[in-house]
Formats: sequence, structure tokens, C-alpha cells
Amino acid sequence: MQKLDLKQKLVQKLTPQQIQLVKLLQIPAIDMNARIEQELAENPVLESSNQNEEPIEGQGSEADSYADRDLDEVSYNTRVSYRDPDAAERWARREASVPNRYSLHEQLLEQLEMLRLDERQHKIALHLIGSLEADGYIRRDLSAIVNDLLFAHYMETNEQEVETVLKKIQNFDPAGIGARNLQECLLIQLNRQPIRPVRDLAIRIITQTFEAFTKKHYAPIMKKLGIQDEQLFKDALDLIAKLNPKPGGALETGIQQNQILYPDFLVGRQSGQLEVRLNSYNTPELKISRSYMHILERTQQANKEEKKSKKLQEATSFVKQKIEAAKWFMEALKQRQKTLLRAMQAIVQLQYDFFLEGDESKLKPMILKDVAKIINMDISTVSRIVNNKSVQTHFGIYPLKFFFTEAISTDMGEDVSSKAVKQALQTLIEQENKKRPYADEELTAMLTKQGYHIARRTVAKYREQLHIPVARLRKGL
Repeated sequence: MQKLDLKQKLVQKLTPQQIQLVKLLQIPAIDMNARIEQELAENPVLESSNQNEEPIEGQGSEADSYADRDLDEVSYNTRVSYRDPDAAERWARREASVPNRYSLHEQLLEQLEMLRLDERQHKIALHLIGSLEADGYIRRDLSAIVNDLLFAHYMETNEQEVETVLKKIQNFDPAGIGARNLQECLLIQLNRQPIRPVRDLAIRIITQTFEAFTKKHYAPIMKKLGIQDEQLFKDALDLIAKLNPKPGGALETGIQQNQILYPDFLVGRQSGQLEVRLNSYNTPELKISRSYMHILERTQQANKEEKKSKKLQEATSFVKQKIEAAKWFMEALKQRQKTLLRAMQAIVQLQYDFFLEGDESKLKPMILKDVAKIINMDISTVSRIVNNKSVQTHFGIYPLKFFFTEAISTDMGEDVSSKAVKQALQTLIEQENKKRPYADEELTAMLTKQGYHIARRTVAKYREQLHIPVARLRKGL
């Protein structure tokens, strides 16, 4: 039996403008021009304008558009400016080499195409590349991959054929990619080194005494290999230490190094004050096409003077719709700029001492909620702003996530950033005696003496985040 009930429910619905703003907030500076170009291509009413052009009626000047901005929320007399042409040109020269979003998977596929394999080998290679784990290794047994090819691609093959193709992939860059274990990964990289005594010794160490090497048992290694030259042995160990044990590290984050990028924000000092800018250099300004405005005026006038034809009504509706969409997009861009700038101001306010001096020990504990409270926005909005964004300072370029850290209590009852603790931990390890490196328990005790009260497991976690191995692997000759 069906029954009708009345229920009251509170549901939040986003307007089309809000949805558009949310999407734009997630886009970093490097991709923003492409998004604007996409909109220009899709909406004929929109066009790019030069700064010297006079704005059309209804759009207002840039100064008017931002006259009502509440940019005084940041204390400490922080100066904020927007699209100052001279400043933009000055800051544009401060380019920084940071990661782009060109994935290692794409890089491997490009190298694969250069091999000119037959269709059968190409299919096997594609499957092997798809089987790479985040660190660049292939840990599945070749027999399992043979079964995968049979069930997924109806291809009958064998381990020998798969390994032949795998060896080709192991010749790709970065060196060590496609290795099945650490030993093979190191050997792949060593075999690419120039032939010299130190390289040959390093290969012998990894090939013949790998287990002893992982345990830092150097004396037995020298005895087994009959090594008399201690300096040569040290040089071989140094060579191995410089190899990359995780060649697919970029695969996990989908980035590759060495692309020039203008960061999203620019923070510098001007006359002793911090200056916060949006990096909108080379970003085109938008306006509504005068031609389409004239078309709309003519069609509206024709509708008044003549009988409304169906085609005329359709043309009027089309132009109106496109003009409305153009206005929505331009307004969303303005709101994006305003929101991003307010969020960056809040971060500068909370981490003011760091932006003045660049000293990581001056970083204060900060979470998304702290920024959200200042700019009076939802935490999810702040998360979208922070994600994939970076800031250029006089001390280098930093991802915004760098400034968000948990709090650690000290003896004085103060809260310090976990980055300060990590810096103290790294200093202790750098100063240790490499013949007897500190264990995590010792590091915990030493940090406690410095006033940082953290557990041993937290020390281990921070050490791993700093990519510092355990004590026995830090032991030197």
C-alpha cells in the first residue's frame, strides 16, 4: 500500500556560477590560460582585450571592478596590488624550475613508440608498463604476467618472450625503471655508468655481496672480494649511494622535473613590507564582443518594429544566452582571483615570520581550518585553493601545502610546527658519528632534551618523510 509523507529537508544547491567558481578554484596558474582559451573557443561572444582598450558598458574598468575588495584583512600593513604592469614584468623574470604535470607513464609510452616493435611485442610492452608500481618496479612474477596476457588479451606467450621485452623497457629513462627488485635496479643504473675501476667494483659489490651490503657489513665484503684499496672501496660505496632506489618516484605524483613555470602567487618585500600578488602575467583580459552586442541590439529593435519571426527569436535567444554565459565566466574569474588572493593573504598572515626571513623553524602550526576561519569560507574551498598551487618567495618556490603542518608541544607550553621538529631531527642526524649513528630511541631522547615531546614512532615517521634510512643503513666506514 502506497503512502504519501511530507518531509522537510535542508539541501544545499549550488548555482551555475558557484559550480563554475569551484571548478576554476582548482585550476593552477599553469593551466589557467588553457582554460580561458577553451572558453574563448566555445563562446564566440567572448574575446580577449588589450589593457589599453576601453571597456564596454556594463563591464567597468579594472579599478572599478576591484574597488570594493576587502583587502585589509591582513594585518602587519601587508600591501596588496593587482596586475600592476611594471610589477608583473618584474616578477615574471623570477622564473622557477618546478615540476610539471607530464607523467612518467606518458614518457615511457613515447619511448616505447621509438622502439618500432612488432604488434605482438608492442602489446606485451604496453602491459608491462601498465604493471609498473608507484616506485617504478615490476614485482609481479613473469609467469603471472604471462597469464594476464592470456586472459586479458587472448595472447599466448611465455616468460622468455616477456623477459625479452622487459629488458628493452629497462633501457628506458629514468635508469632503473622496470626492475624486479632493488638489486636489479642498482645494476641497471651501474651498467649505464662509464667504464672505470670504481664502477666495476660497485657492480661486483651488488652482484656478489648484495645481502652483506644491505646490512652494511663492510669488513666481510672487503675480505670476500679481496679489496686492498680502502679509498676505492669508499668511492664505490659513494657511487652506489648516489643511485636512485625508486626510479618511478615521479610515476606516483605524475610529474617530471625541469619545466619553467610561473607560480600562482608572488610574495616579496617592498619598502620593508610584504607584498602579495596574484601571478596573472600573460593572462588575457576578457570582454564581450561589441559585434555581438550590436547584433543583439539590432535583433531586439527588429522584434519591436516587425513581427517576430522564428529565426529572429532564435538568433536573439542564442546571442542572449552566450552573452549571459560570458558574463558568468568573467564574474567567476573575478571571484576566483579575489578568493585566491584572500586565501594567500591569510596564509601570509599566519606564517608572517617565515615570509620575512625564510627560516623554516619560524613556521607555525597551521591547518586548513585556520585559513578558512580568516577568509570565512568552507574548509573544502580552502582545500581546492591549496591543491596544486605554489608561491614564489625570495627564498624559493614552495607548494602551498608546505605551510600546513601539525602542532607539537614544547616544554614552554608553546605549539611549534612539525617542520621545526623535522629540521631539528635532520640536524642531529647530520652531526652524528657515522661509525655509530643514532637509533630512533636515542634521537627521541635528544629531541626531548631540546623540548620537543614526541614518541619514538613519530621520530621514525618524520625520519622516513625526510628520506633518511634507519641507523644501521646510515653506518659508514
